[in-house]
Amino acid sequence: MFTGIIASTGVVRELSRKQTDVRLTVDVGKLDMSDVALGDSIATNGVCLTVVAFDSQSFSADVSAETIARSGFAHYSIGQRVNLEKAMLPTSRFGGHIVSGHVDGVGEIQSIEDHGKAVEIWASAPIELARYIAEKGSVTVDGVSLTINQVDGHRFRLTLVPHTMQETIIGDYQTGTRVNLEVDVIARYLERLMLGDKAAHSEQKQDISLAFLAENGFLNKKR
Repeated sequence: MFTGIIASTGVVRELSRKQTDVRLTVDVGKLDMSDVALGDSIATNGVCLTVVAFDSQSFSADVSAETIARSGFAHYSIGQRVNLEKAMLPTSRFGGHIVSGHVDGVGEIQSIEDHGKAVEIWASAPIELARYIAEKGSVTVDGVSLTINQVDGHRFRLTLVPHTMQETIIGDYQTGTRVNLEVDVIARYLERLMLGDKAAHSEQKQDISLAFLAENGFLNKKR
């Protein structure tokens, strides 16, 4: 599990194909590798990757075809900067929100504007993720835990303070930049739980609607 508080930015050093997977090597910058062991997890632009080789300055991980399909890794290249966070310890301070490192989809930066010392960014999410984007809720963008300040359909507004811009790759963003998105994990589980026994059926996906909530006792039916 992660918190979405970035510890360092790194740089992609190597990308090599291994059948349907990709072996990725990242130079870790200032990330402390002294307590890292084989099999540990490091979130790389929000994607939980398992360390298969490492030294004091870098680590390697295998990126599966599933991860490539779900994230922006298909478009990554050597020299690209990435956000890095080691998996949290039980004794760690919980500074962000619950982040699983399982990317839900790829969004796109729509606009970037200075707003005083802060920067306001409008981004879009895939249509199928829009229902999980809520005003004052949390979203993970390339591994960064951020608060959603406004929602307009599948678009949402973020406000970034100077520290976040300096310590993450968000300072590199331009209009059109594709970003990894992970929605609030609680919202995903809550939606599944609300399906009740219907979740066990492999029929066409049941969307949560007001009628569904009323039918299953979550809302009072109109008399």
